[in-house]
Amino acid sequence: MKEINLREYYPDFYNTDYIIEVPDEVLETMQEAVRKENAYQRRKFRHKAHYSLDRDDGIEHSTLYQALTPQDICEQQEIMEQISMAISMLPEKQARRIHAHYFHGMSFAEIAAEEGVHRSQIMRSINRALAHMAIILKNYR
Repeated sequence: MKEINLREYYPDFYNTDYIIEVPDEVLETMQEAVRKENAYQRRKFRHKAHYSLDRDDGIEHSTLYQALTPQDICEQQEIMEQISMAISMLPEKQARRIHAHYFHGMSFAEIAAEEGVHRSQIMRSINRALAHMAIILKNYR
């Protein structure tokens, strides 16, 4: 057991010293989190991302986040193929609604207004489509 001062880890919450004992595993986890945050801040500074955080041109994302490995890219492609296959097996109306909501970011109300139906119908339709897709994907694996 080691003693730590919570004020060092949470300065916004503790105005005075607050010493507690924690197991070694907890201490190591907390120190690892601090190391990762410091590494993130160094990367952000090194790549001058602190100047472009409001630019919306994708610089922060490509600079601050780790690149995907080929295996990750392959897995994402496989998942997208499975999702596309499951969507293609849905009735046309449900597939169109799923596509509008999840790929185009439209709300239930926007889809309902576009189709001239009530919002609850869109919500029920999308929920049924998701349940159907879950069954399809479960059987696919």
